[in-house]
Amino acid sequence: MRVFIDCDPGIDDALALAYLAADSSVEIVGVGTVYGNAAVETTTDNAVRLLRLFGRPDVPVSAGAARPLVQQPRLAAHVHGANGLGGIEVPAAERIDVSESAAEALVRLARSAPGQISVLALGPLTNLALALALEPQLPQLVDRVVVMGGAVRVPGNVTPWAEANVNNDPEAAEAVLGAGFDLTLVALDVTMRALATESWLEELAGMEGERARYAHRFLTYYVDWYTSFLGQRACAMHDPLAAAVLLDPALVTESVTLPVQVELTGTHTRGMTVADLRTRPESRSRAPVVLPTAVDVPEFLARMLRALA
Repeated sequence: MRVFIDCDPGIDDALALAYLAADSSVEIVGVGTVYGNAAVETTTDNAVRLLRLFGRPDVPVSAGAARPLVQQPRLAAHVHGANGLGGIEVPAAERIDVSESAAEALVRLARSAPGQISVLALGPLTNLALALALEPQLPQLVDRVVVMGGAVRVPGNVTPWAEANVNNDPEAAEAVLGAGFDLTLVALDVTMRALATESWLEELAGMEGERARYAHRFLTYYVDWYTSFLGQRACAMHDPLAAAVLLDPALVTESVTLPVQVELTGTHTRGMTVADLRTRPESRSRAPVVLPTAVDVPEFLARMLRALA
């Protein structure tokens, strides 16, 4: 599998990168970075450092959008720490000289290998929306797109209705969800049930190796934030679950296929992902996306541990 990763590392992005980097059958053709969990300068530096840490220093990293299409960015330092990685310092790495933006890199790669490259989007969708503006045929040029974002039948995590990635750039998310990609939306509907529990974290803590040690340090910071409202020592594995679903769709045990839009003008509901739940296909005016509603969480967590070993 050839994959372009668009991300905003970010602790859970770091774990998703570790998951993909550990699979020798995955060719990471490029990484694009975006603001979100931290400023784009920070997420870009983090991506370069993490790829070296996880054994993929040759992957080019292209810096992407520094802000949303319309609104001001809302960074998540309170969740991921000032450096995006819980204050954990990852060894510095030399960045491959890249002159093109994340959107330009994605378009070039898609044009060079039509139908061969899948996209994993783990942050705000600004880069993908910009790539669509550069190449309107992008949905036909890439293979599959897996997006971590949205909250369809569950509460949001930054407002009562909106999930962070979508809420950070609703206009971009609306453009991507309506573009006609072969798209799977891994939303809070399933990621908030994919919890790394205290027993799983203890197993990770007992593992040897640099990858596992850093992952445990990242997650210790992350869990401290999540525990305040989960009521248990645990954290949601949002981005790693999306990476796992990209590599093996069979991890999804239940799903629905339906159109999803993003509310752009609601006073209270801007950024909400709204699904057309009607069962009559003829009533739908836009391309549907796949929305997983249940996943094999124990199997995913077991694979996550193997990737970190």
